[in-house]
Amino acid sequence: MIINNLKTKITILCYLPLLWLTVDILLSNLGSNPIQALHIRLGDWALRFLCITLAITPLQTITSWRGMANYRRMFGLFTFAYATLHVLVYLSVDHFFVWQVIAIDIIESPYIWFGVIAYLIIFALALTTSKRSQKYMGKYWKKLHRLIYFAAGAVIIHYFWQLKGNLLEPLFYALIITLLLVFRLLVIIKSRQLARLMIPRGRLVETNNSIE
Repeated sequence: MIINNLKTKITILCYLPLLWLTVDILLSNLGSNPIQALHIRLGDWALRFLCITLAITPLQTITSWRGMANYRRMFGLFTFAYATLHVLVYLSVDHFFVWQVIAIDIIESPYIWFGVIAYLIIFALALTTSKRSQKYMGKYWKKLHRLIYFAAGAVIIHYFWQLKGNLLEPLFYALIITLLLVFRLLVIIKSRQLARLMIPRGRLVETNNSIE
């Protein structure tokens, strides 16, 4: 069967890291510390999908292809899915749902705080990703979903803080997220400048005269 639908192809590609990870688990290819490897790889893929999600708006702005909004929603949900698996491995495989031990670990490991903050934001965004939620929340929907940049920053801090060796990979992701954030800020500044230019000056003068 030939797959012609682009969205279907992309969806299948998004599942491939999970399939690859499952194969490595079955073949015992996760190295000397399989739990840590499993945890890290799921976290890495959550971060990669987060970067892809953030890249959709700049690509949409550059290409003027409005249909990319649907892919942003899809990549956002895959970010949530891999982040959830990352959290579940920490809770179940690492700590066997022993909540007292988990609480102590969180208190004693500040880098986990940033991971928790990032996940709570991503969780809230996933819950409100539907068009129905967008319509119901109105202008507050955009305000909530702009928190994705705070989530990205929290993830990078979470990543940096837990590493003790090579920082090249988190630096790479930090650079990507910084560039995407700068692009977003430039678009916002340009939009506001255009909005000011479009204000009729005649009306502004009349308004000022009426006040006087």
